[in-house]
Amino acid sequence: MFRESLRGIRVLDFTHVVAGPVCTMTLADLGADVVKVEPLTGEIGRRVGPPWLDGQSVISLGVNRNKRSLAIDLKTPEGNRAVRQMISRADVLVESFRPGAMRALGLDHATLSGTNPALVYCSISAFGQESPARDRPGVDGVMQAVTGLMSTLGHPDSGPAKVQVPVADMVTGYLASIAVLAALREVRDGKRGQHLDVSLYNATIMLQQVSFASFLASGAEPERLGSAAPYAAPNEALRTADGWIMVAAYDPRRWAALCRALDAPGLPSDPRFATNTDRVAHRPALRAELNRLFSRRTTASWLETLSAQDILCAPVAGYREVVESEEYRASGVETTAGSVRMPGFVLGPSQPDGAPDRPPPQPGQHSSAVLAEYGLSEAEIARLAEHGVIGGDHRWPDAAAS
Repeated sequence: MFRESLRGIRVLDFTHVVAGPVCTMTLADLGADVVKVEPLTGEIGRRVGPPWLDGQSVISLGVNRNKRSLAIDLKTPEGNRAVRQMISRADVLVESFRPGAMRALGLDHATLSGTNPALVYCSISAFGQESPARDRPGVDGVMQAVTGLMSTLGHPDSGPAKVQVPVADMVTGYLASIAVLAALREVRDGKRGQHLDVSLYNATIMLQQVSFASFLASGAEPERLGSAAPYAAPNEALRTADGWIMVAAYDPRRWAALCRALDAPGLPSDPRFATNTDRVAHRPALRAELNRLFSRRTTASWLETLSAQDILCAPVAGYREVVESEEYRASGVETTAGSVRMPGFVLGPSQPDGAPDRPPPQPGQHSSAVLAEYGLSEAEIARLAEHGVIGGDHRWPDAAAS
């Protein structure tokens, strides 16, 4: 089963905020043992908010389930040495610092591969390890801007818009997990580990596969079209008497069915709207006419009418409407990790034993247990704790037992 696919794989997670944690959370969801290696005060993503849940960042909680946490000071000789010992026994290391940061700590791939040649080492950064812009910082919004995504969003008369979901971070994390899985397969086949260079820049370009292919073929910059698709019409949100409805009726059969449902026999014979190409060329006029017709009735009424004609449509729902919908309840997409509700791993069977997802760990929650599992003695661990090299608050319950 998918949830057991990576059982026995050891992953050390040196990532922060969203992109890297999404990668390692995906590996954890697939059964890998993921240890989140973070500073004594916790990684910086823990301080990103609002919203907050019991004083914790929900953004951080939402991308760190099924992991354990080791809080350690990597800049001390003792902490650095302990982590090196762990890396010698690990299968995967994922980091998301700026290029050069891990080298400064002596934890770069070139240094570590000598003692662990099978190590799959994944570096996630803004522009990539070898890019001319490698030293430039970048977050999700910056990536949406520099890759052109922001220029495609909004309406013709609006300024640049941003996808509110951190889509650049999310797609980078998922692509990084795919790269790690492919590299692990090669290791299983007897090949050496490798250094994977995954950038938010490249991932966000890949996210726009269709749009860039269209631009490279035509040379035409994408237009800001609001909810509309540049290649088809009607294929956008239209105003009803009480809200909005998304309608995709651009193929000939559904276009004819839509005209019948709207009781608008003049639309198919209008030369401006005869073919999809015509409708795309005259989109503003088509939108105005359709908005006039749809505004006569409620969204629910139109959904019933259009669905009966096999016309692709859906209400434009807010998040509250989504989570209260029949589709959401039946989807199985939601999980609860501890007290945190979030979308879960739904690309395969759920946990075979019915066990719940483990809650995101507190900083250093598992420091002693993790170090022991990676071969450090009780005396060594006690010495690290005494010198303030590792952290942990044992008031929190052990996530593995939750």
